[in-house]
Parts: sequence; C-alpha cells; structure tokens
Amino acid sequence: MNGETKATRVMVVDDDTLMREVLKALLREEGFSVAGEARDGQGALALIDRARPDMVCLDVNMPGMTGLDVLKAIRADYPDIRVVMISGDSTMGTVREAVGFGAVGYIIKPFKAGRVGASLRAAMRAAVDSPFG
Repeated sequence: MNGETKATRVMVVDDDTLMREVLKALLREEGFSVAGEARDGQGALALIDRARPDMVCLDVNMPGMTGLDVLKAIRADYPDIRVVMISGDSTMGTVREAVGFGAVGYIIKPFKAGRVGASLRAAMRAAVDSPFG
C-alpha cells in the first residue's frame, strides 16, 4: 500500500454485481478506499452527490443511462472528480467519445488485476479537463 492511493476514494458503477465485487476487492488490495457502489447511472449520480468520491470507475454499457451519459453529467456537475471507464466495449469510437467527454482512463474488460491499480494511479496524476468548463 502506498500513501498516495490510501486517501483516494473510488466509487464503482457497474450493472454486473460480480464485476462490482471484483473491482471493490481489487481497489482495496491496491490501497484505495471504496467510496460506494451503484448498479446504474441514476444511482451513481445520487451517490456521487452524497459521497463526493475522488474517482469513479464507470461501466459504459448499462441499462437506462449509459456510462457516457453519466460521464457527461459528472463532468458538468463535478469537474474535479476523475472518471475511468471500465468496459468490454473496446471500439475506437466509444473510447474516443469517452476521452472526448473527459474520461481520464479507459480499461478494457476482461482486465488483468495489476493493470487496474496502475491505471487508476495514473488517472489520479492526470489533469482533469472539463469539456464544459
């Protein structure tokens, strides 16, 4: 565990319960603090308002609001929160769209456990530029 990540509070948003559990376990193992979890976009936005995490790990494909819609809402309302997309959708269009809307990282499922921590640490060092600012 390193001091840089210990204080980093991360929220996990994914409609797959098993994926949320895997991500939360990985986050804790890597020294991050889990700030909460949500299974859909509406739940995520409500929880972000209360929990104010440092970072959100966000699935792209979810029922109701897509991850990209949630990303746009986060960037508009909480410009300091970093968002890392975690998705099985690796098409360049989706990745480009996510980065264009302000995601600071994009992790493709299935992922290697060690890559998640490294990607999130890199995302915490990245500048957050809001396309709405």
